[in-house]
Amino acid sequence: MKKKYVYWRDDDMWLGYLEEYPDYWTQGETEDTLRENLLDLYSELTGGAIPYVRKVAELEVS
Repeated sequence: MKKKYVYWRDDDMWLGYLEEYPDYWTQGETEDTLRENLLDLYSELTGGAIPYVRKVAELEVS
């Protein structure tokens, strides 16, 4: 399974969030650390460790 994420560099830190969960950001000193933190965040978001998780979904309208 693959999940898309958005990331950028801000001074000496890398910041990012999972596209599906844009309200939940994380950071890392390197891109690799950021990816590891995003994986941890995904586990917490989907495992129930964080209550009342807000999520982005798509609605088809005609």
